Amino acid sequence: MQFIIKTVSLRTTRPLEIIDITPEADAAVAASGIVNGQLNVMSRHTTAFIAINEKEESLLEDMETFLKRFVPKDGNYRHNLTSVDGRDNAHSHLLGLFMNASETIPVAHGKLLLGEWQSLFFIELDGPREKRTVLFQISGV
Repeated sequence: MQFIIKTVSLRTTRPLEIIDITPEADAAVAASGIVNGQLNVMSRHTTAFIAINEKEESLLEDMETFLKRFVPKDGNYRHNLTSVDGRDNAHSHLLGLFMNASETIPVAHGKLLLGEWQSLFFIELDGPREKRTVLFQISGV
């Protein structure tokens, strides 16, 4: 059994941004040499998350609209009064209560076993940010 860790850096350019990281995940699995096992993908942030969903432009726009409406940025949040980094980002933390920091995907025959319509996304809720990191841990044989 092997365990391989790879870190991927991302730069985000918008306050809310959905980035397809499937190509990076595919490349990490291919480079690992692991044939059968799993890939665990983790966001190393409290205002950015990981999701599996369909990559279709209208749907991605709908997702962004939904997230903005679900927890509006301009709400009256106490965290914004005492933010440690000066960012009014309480809405980002609150949205995170309904999202995943990580996802695990099976690997078989050296390939991710994502469904036909599934892609892997990094979801930025507090951008833009110069550097965000995603951790890939590939384990198996």
